[in-house]
Amino acid sequence: MPANRGIFLAPFGAFADPHQVAQAAASAEAEGWDGFFLWDHVAYRAPVRALADPWVSLSAVACATERLRLGPMVTPLSRRRIEKLARETVTLDHLSRGRLTLGVGLGSEGSGELELFDEVVDPRERARLLDSGLERLSAYWDGEFEPPPVQRPRIPVWVAGRWPNRRPLRRAARWDGFFPIDLPGPEALATLATEVDGLREGGGEFDLVVEVSPGSEIAPWEAAGATWVLTAFGRQPQPAEVLEAIRAGPG
Repeated sequence: MPANRGIFLAPFGAFADPHQVAQAAASAEAEGWDGFFLWDHVAYRAPVRALADPWVSLSAVACATERLRLGPMVTPLSRRRIEKLARETVTLDHLSRGRLTLGVGLGSEGSGELELFDEVVDPRERARLLDSGLERLSAYWDGEFEPPPVQRPRIPVWVAGRWPNRRPLRRAARWDGFFPIDLPGPEALATLATEVDGLREGGGEFDLVVEVSPGSEIAPWEAAGATWVLTAFGRQPQPAEVLEAIRAGPG
């Protein structure tokens, strides 16, 4: 089955301007792409200086498009107030008329922002906060807050994790998708696909999400089980390269 195709963009540099992000998303929708996802950071290591808030930028994307699935990839719950995130996610889900997917994870130690803002650094504690945060978020969505999300039974949640660590895969199996980072190739994804099938009680839809460079061959990833293939541009996205990839279409 053909994978959905998305754009995966860091709102850094020229794309720290939310107008630029919204225009790129509108172009992606016009060219037939299925999704548009943004990195979620407060700061990033050099040479990155300028960056945009992903939630405000995603609101701009929601207003500039009608069909694209959108969301942050990924939000570290350890540095979020869960009650505020619950309000933000539901508001964006309503604004987009049910197109939000929430990507979550432990956060990137390589970004430098955890130490910079005295966030939780210990990975075990961040994992605990991620699990407890997801449970609280689900409860808010399920009726503790009103209004509920447009999407039922909930806003889809994709969990990120780095290859070959399996703990994030086990966490993701309880939710709606897995975004494995640093995969060595499609064979590794096929292994994860087999493992997650064994972890999913009752089956149901589950997404396996991968990122590739512009122009990459995606058929091997589809054959390995990818349901979403995101074209990514790294931490220094250049407008010309991004627009060229968008105009080339999802293929």
